[in-house]
Amino acid sequence: MAQTVPKPMPSFAELEAAGARIGEIHVVTDNIFDTSDPHEDNLLYRAANAIHIRTRPAVIRNVLLFRPGDPVSQRVIDETERLVRQTTTVYEVSIRPTRYEDGVVDVEVRTRDTWTLQPGIRFSREGGANSGAINFKETNLLGTATTLGIERNSNIDRSGSVVQLSNDHLFDGWTSIGFERGIFDDGTSGSYRVSHPFYALDTRWAWGASAGTFDRRDTLFEAGNPVGDYRHFQHVGEAFVGHSNGLQGRWTHRQTIGANYTSDRYEIDPSKPPPAPPPADRTLAGPFFRYEAVEDDFLPVMNRDLIQRPEYLQMGLHSTMQVGRSLAAFGATEQPWQLSAELTKGFRGDGARQLLASVRFAGQYGATSGDVRAYGTSVRYFIPQRGSFLLYLSGALDAVQSPNAAEDILLGGDTGLRGYPIRYQRGTRRAIFTAEERYYTDYYPFRLFRVGYAAYVDVGRAWESQIPNTNPGWLADVGIGLRILSARASFGNTLHLDLAFPVHSGDPSIKHRQLVVKTGKTF
Repeated sequence: MAQTVPKPMPSFAELEAAGARIGEIHVVTDNIFDTSDPHEDNLLYRAANAIHIRTRPAVIRNVLLFRPGDPVSQRVIDETERLVRQTTTVYEVSIRPTRYEDGVVDVEVRTRDTWTLQPGIRFSREGGANSGAINFKETNLLGTATTLGIERNSNIDRSGSVVQLSNDHLFDGWTSIGFERGIFDDGTSGSYRVSHPFYALDTRWAWGASAGTFDRRDTLFEAGNPVGDYRHFQHVGEAFVGHSNGLQGRWTHRQTIGANYTSDRYEIDPSKPPPAPPPADRTLAGPFFRYEAVEDDFLPVMNRDLIQRPEYLQMGLHSTMQVGRSLAAFGATEQPWQLSAELTKGFRGDGARQLLASVRFAGQYGATSGDVRAYGTSVRYFIPQRGSFLLYLSGALDAVQSPNAAEDILLGGDTGLRGYPIRYQRGTRRAIFTAEERYYTDYYPFRLFRVGYAAYVDVGRAWESQIPNTNPGWLADVGIGLRILSARASFGNTLHLDLAFPVHSGDPSIKHRQLVVKTGKTF
């Protein structure tokens, strides 16, 4: 008797073409390690699974963009997977049809958790300056996607303690709340927020409110050395509501109205007279209107900013424009117009090459202290080569026009020029270029880390400042680096270990080599 061969399950694209609708949605949240895999079946991984509280299925269910009864849409499935992958508690996700009958398809959404408990010690060294922290953070408290963190940190500017509590997936899955409080050796800070953002291309409404405050010491640098201090007190707030007609063809258009408030006050440290007049105290407050256009074009790739992990490059046009006016009726001491705009676009080239470009502008017109304008443009170019090699090229140009020297643009070990001290040059103009040969290995030690290597050249300059630079010319460095991605942790940081050598520095105080140790979100 012939055995019946089960029919293969149609793809989501085929189901969409057939007019199918979503039936039952089964959500499975797997633990961190798959002990059915011989590579992950050992005492260490089983112990990690045992003490980890898995994400509650309701958390994943609430962030899905489809519900029972909805028509099947391949685009919605793809966007859902992209958004779920951005959730820090998720290591991997799969969405697949499991049963199809009478025009109704049941769907399984399966995720695998990341390690979300982050006790530890963090250390970095950039531009000859050390910074570090001792922290305890849980980003998926009791499986609810709640973040609770306590940190003691120290850097070149200040040291202190920070407490953080937040959740970005409350109620309907996309309501976000957050609180943060910091106490430092030079002051305090605090921030509070609640919002419901435009989280997906077809989201129709957004709203939010936030407030923040700090008092701190702001330091002016010249040749990487502090040359003056200001005491800076700031209070900020914003409230907004936005609307969109959703995705129309390939485009989403969004309109937002709101009001913002920023109050800045400065005091001079009499023991360290600044080399330039301090900024003037002022309050800016008033209404604003923001328009945003997003093109639906996202490209899945591997080995660009991450190592052996899926990524999504936004290749479509994304533009944002905002206009506001500060008004005395809102408590403002000045009444300038406030304008800003940003545009990003990706371009596909031959041989799986991608170029990502952006331009931005921000300005204030009509202020009694003088007009302020800031411009910037940047490009990032990925050129895959043989095997797992990739050539990465980047460049950025920035300019600012302001009567306030404190708004100068800085350049140094913390802003792309890895062979020099932090904040080494300053100016109203800045250019920085990088060429980096990258190698993304398949090495997967302990099934916890991904490893890569880099060799690079950085060239840059900042110029035209009220405070002269000791070394005003073009600067360059060459170096090599090791990259270690923490693949199974929710914070998903990449450890950077770089040895950088300045070239033709023209400054005998510059060390012949710089050790750079830091963590970041990208390669």
